[in-house]
Amino acid sequence: MFGLNGPTVSMAVLWLIAMVVFLIVEGIVPGLVSIWFAIGSLAALLSAALHAPVWLQVVWFLLVSVAALAVTRPLAKKYVNARTQPTNADRIIGKECVVREPIDNLQGTGAVAVDGKVWTARMEEDGLTAREGEVVVARRIEGVKLIVGKL
Repeated sequence: MFGLNGPTVSMAVLWLIAMVVFLIVEGIVPGLVSIWFAIGSLAALLSAALHAPVWLQVVWFLLVSVAALAVTRPLAKKYVNARTQPTNADRIIGKECVVREPIDNLQGTGAVAVDGKVWTARMEEDGLTAREGEVVVARRIEGVKLIVGKL
């Protein structure tokens, strides 16, 4: 790639190749992973076209990539993750529950009452059990089961 008399391939070509690679990766991988580097490569490509020194091209690449990440990441998170629909059931996370049926993950049994509703329940940690009448705390929901843990 580099000969005895200096670079045989211009930096503009290298930045163009980098930009294309970042765009291909962005197109293949779900979610935003490399678009910021493609934008940084474009900035470096423009500076190479203006005959800027290599160190300045690298600085432009880094600065523009970081700036693009800082500006677009919050927007991407907002719109890419907008598909998740919070439900009223999410309100019970962190609340105390009363065990109505002994919880045993190995036997696949257990139920708790929380907010006037009875949920099928499983313990957060394998091997732990809960007796009827014991108070536990709701940690998360997996499908139709409430995952609970000890207080």
